[in-house]
Amino acid sequence: MNWSISFEPLLSWPLLALVLLPLALLALVGLWFRQRGAVLRFVALLALAAALFNPVFLNEEREPLKSVVALIVDRSQSQDIGERTKQTDEALAGLQQRLGRFKQFDVRVVEAGKSEAAEERTATRLFGALEGAFRDVPPSRVGGAIMITDGEVHDAPAGTPEFNAPLHALITGNEHEKDRRIRFENAPRFGLVGKPLDMSYRVISTENETAPVDVRVSVNGEQVSVEHAIVGQAMPLQVTIPGAGRNIIELAIDREPGELTDTNNRAIALVDGIRENLRVLLVSGEPHAGERTWRNLLKSDASVDLVHFTILRPPEKQDGTPINELSLIAFPTRELFVEKIKDFDLIIFDRYQHRDVLPILYYDYISEYVEKGGALLIAAGPEYAGEASIARTPLMSALPAMPTGEVVDKAFYPRLTDLGQRHPVTRGLDGSATEPPHWSRWFRTIGVQNPQGEVVMKGADNRPLLLLDRKGEGRVGMLLSDQGWLWARGFEGGGPHVQLYRRIAHWLMKEPELEEERLTAEGRGMVLEIRRQTMADDPGPAQIITPSGKTLTVKLDKSEPGVFLGSVQTSEIGLFQVANGDLTALAHVGPVNAPEFADVVSTPDRLKAPAEATGGSVRRLASSAGSAVTLPSIVPVRSAGEASGSDWIGLRTTDDSVLKAVSRVPLFGGFLGLGLLLLAMGSMWYREGR
Repeated sequence: MNWSISFEPLLSWPLLALVLLPLALLALVGLWFRQRGAVLRFVALLALAAALFNPVFLNEEREPLKSVVALIVDRSQSQDIGERTKQTDEALAGLQQRLGRFKQFDVRVVEAGKSEAAEERTATRLFGALEGAFRDVPPSRVGGAIMITDGEVHDAPAGTPEFNAPLHALITGNEHEKDRRIRFENAPRFGLVGKPLDMSYRVISTENETAPVDVRVSVNGEQVSVEHAIVGQAMPLQVTIPGAGRNIIELAIDREPGELTDTNNRAIALVDGIRENLRVLLVSGEPHAGERTWRNLLKSDASVDLVHFTILRPPEKQDGTPINELSLIAFPTRELFVEKIKDFDLIIFDRYQHRDVLPILYYDYISEYVEKGGALLIAAGPEYAGEASIARTPLMSALPAMPTGEVVDKAFYPRLTDLGQRHPVTRGLDGSATEPPHWSRWFRTIGVQNPQGEVVMKGADNRPLLLLDRKGEGRVGMLLSDQGWLWARGFEGGGPHVQLYRRIAHWLMKEPELEEERLTAEGRGMVLEIRRQTMADDPGPAQIITPSGKTLTVKLDKSEPGVFLGSVQTSEIGLFQVANGDLTALAHVGPVNAPEFADVVSTPDRLKAPAEATGGSVRRLASSAGSAVTLPSIVPVRSAGEASGSDWIGLRTTDDSVLKAVSRVPLFGGFLGLGLLLLAMGSMWYREGR
């Protein structure tokens, strides 16, 4: 019971003052001059004032509130090492049992590190969980917190935490743990394809070793070298970037006997390969309407260095013009097609015909260039069907189709073939989804026979329009019309000439994104996404090997013609191997070299300062491997008392309570108040009457 007195005046305070102050002044004057009956008048005034002030005794019934105690349980992946999970479960059960004996504690259990979000799984954030546990609790009711963790907490404050209650930490694992890890010291995000990239790394050991260690270096899953590193020292590394796009550089060391885990015996760096400017040689047989289309397209691409020659004056042209009046540059045929032909990534013959500008032997050089990995594009016009066609030279061995000699002058809509709808070069061309296609017509097709490779576009009378073929290690493309410039000029609304021409050129130069058969994988958060490009109707499922060695099978669903997608949610962080048919791919899920695995040795050091700043303590659950878990006793303490001892931990109790009911007892209410008032007034009257 809680008794207190309260006043519930019958009049407002200003009105009470107006009535009682003059009366009080008169009573005090009477007392000062010792007038007869002054004491009784003063007593009567007090009785009147008490009645007007209406004092009330209040009796409050209150229920004491409980202090809120948080048990923060570390469930991060580093807690799966050794006996830590077992120690955590035993400590949690024991603490819940002991805290259950105290009715003054409200226990909240919060498990941290189990979120599906990548950023939550790659770093142990116990103080964020602690803040969330007390978000709806007033500070006066916070009794304290107990963390069960291996001590590798990545959001621990450097100084005093914003937590005004005892914080205790119980450390899993044991003393004298042993581990060795490797990490990148310097890993650039970008590198030039085919060029060495300077990097550096370091091998770190808890044993302070100085002996050399073998480090296996792999690029995109293939081991390229074995380096010898000195433990503790920063070591230089040079890696050649093999291709454009994402490249995975992996360093690995062997597991040492007695080591905690080999999870951090690998380090990953993701490097985006960038090609140096692609060199393209464009040779136009003569000035024509479509020549500028090719030139403008290639010049507008910042990644292309273009060399363009137009044959303005063929050797057979003899018109008597003096040599000193000709403002022409001689075609440097030997320099381009003999000495520097290997420097070009792509050669384009635009309506070119054999007119003795190139010696016949040079066509052999071009064919050899293609066979050894070069790229050739034939943008054919009527010349390709004539007597001076380059198909009648030694270049014929590199060409995907021979001319029939027929030139079809007929209006048609360029259309995608069944293969073209799946091929990366033509798949999804803007305007191709309707019938007729939403682009302008062309009016000329060059007839060919026995086409090789893949016919991805067709022209008039379903004749081949765009051929893509492989010759040896190189590639050849053939566009059997010179009418593409109609799209560029906006005739009948134009068409996607930039998209088409650029894709053709980049496919010929072996851009990975345009490969017909391609398997890629990428980690987005904790989801592994798989993308398969294929010309087949069904590539079948993909097989996945997780970082822990588990094997998964993922179905690939058709997204669009030639593209199949699949995904899998995972709880593991690391390097995944994906296979489909003869193709393989690597992908890293989660942040690279996550803090969760940077250092896995259990330690009390990170939590010692914040715990001691709150009056709490840090202690191990087990002193050695295999030993039993030892829990400290729990003692309720007052706010100003000590909160830890050698074998006990303290949690604060609160003085807060909740009001259940209130009873009122008026002192001057009813007949009692009236009687006292009449007695005082009557006594005063009686005394005055004598």
